[in-house]
Amino acid sequence: MNLESPRFAMVAGEASGDLLAGSLLASLRTRWPALVAEGIGGPCMAEHGFAAWWPHDKLAVRGYAEVLGHFREIFAIRNQLTERLMRDKPDAFIGVDAPDFNLDLEVKLKAAGVKTIHFISPSIWAWRGKRIEKIRKAADLVLCIFPFEPEIYAKRGIHAVYVGHPLASSIPLEPAYAESRASLGVADGETLVAILPGSRKSEIQYIAPRLFGAAVELAKARSNLRFVVPVVTGLRHAIEPLRKQYAPNLPITLLDGRSHEALAACDVALVASGTATLETALHKRPMVVVYAMHALTWQMGKRMNYQPWVSLPNILLRDFAVPELLQGDATPQKIAAAALQWLDDPAAVQALRVRFEGIHRELRRDTGALATAAIEAVLMAPPAPPAAKKKRGQQAQA
Repeated sequence: MNLESPRFAMVAGEASGDLLAGSLLASLRTRWPALVAEGIGGPCMAEHGFAAWWPHDKLAVRGYAEVLGHFREIFAIRNQLTERLMRDKPDAFIGVDAPDFNLDLEVKLKAAGVKTIHFISPSIWAWRGKRIEKIRKAADLVLCIFPFEPEIYAKRGIHAVYVGHPLASSIPLEPAYAESRASLGVADGETLVAILPGSRKSEIQYIAPRLFGAAVELAKARSNLRFVVPVVTGLRHAIEPLRKQYAPNLPITLLDGRSHEALAACDVALVASGTATLETALHKRPMVVVYAMHALTWQMGKRMNYQPWVSLPNILLRDFAVPELLQGDATPQKIAAAALQWLDDPAAVQALRVRFEGIHRELRRDTGALATAAIEAVLMAPPAPPAAKKKRGQQAQA
């Protein structure tokens, strides 16, 4: 390894992964200004000198049934990437989220002597817990963003380090409410509703119609409402037709990005379950969490879920602190009613802010520095000796 310019291969499979990877790359480049980083990624990673062989949105598909339509392309990409990395091995591979894609790749690279890091820990404490055995084979290091995760891995002999959540450091403890409202042109007396329908085409088609329908219901029930939709780069073409179809006569502003600005400025958010729910919590905003998917995916997922909650704020608080309306319950009428409850109960909103501030302080660490130090330690460590092969007689006795 060139100690001055190590070569990292990285894969981030969606907008939230790109954001996490971009933050990590910024810190890695502080330690190694001349590093080389390449693989699969998006615009946040590109800002820090990442060379994308494929764009991250090629992997941005969620759900068993939904993946089937993209399986051949995703499978081909992984095969081509594996072949390329096995032929020209990097100093380390960093898989950012996207466990269904990254873990199999990491298993092969680790077996071939490449140092492997997985950032972030899959939610094995919430569902698919048996995946921890694959993680053992896949990762030399797991970077954890929640404080309770390293203990889970330690019990299985897997090296894991808590580094905090980068979003908790990038989002101020006190969101810029007034400044963000002014920037978005929100007038005094207007109530701002932020709509976040997801970061993948496969989920937007199920969730956006419900959220736009809820916006119509809210506008019927309350005057002086304004609606904004922060749109992930490259997905305006997926959202705009749905807005026209389900809220044709309602003024809704589509923003290019600016999700943090919208969350800082809003009075309530309608949010697709995922990283955006944590972003909303870190902005101390009340929310209604919504999720819907293909019926087959929903039935399969229900059987593997270990907890009664699906959104990150509720999981971290171990309580239904915010309403979750899922699948058949995610109707425009129910979503609107839940949002109105927040708007009509300032005391409940204030109590929620206090709980969210506790989450924020717990997750607020110097994530980049901690992750970089942990990765450097793995790079400097001698390679693990190959596992000794048992003799046939020993295998038979075992």
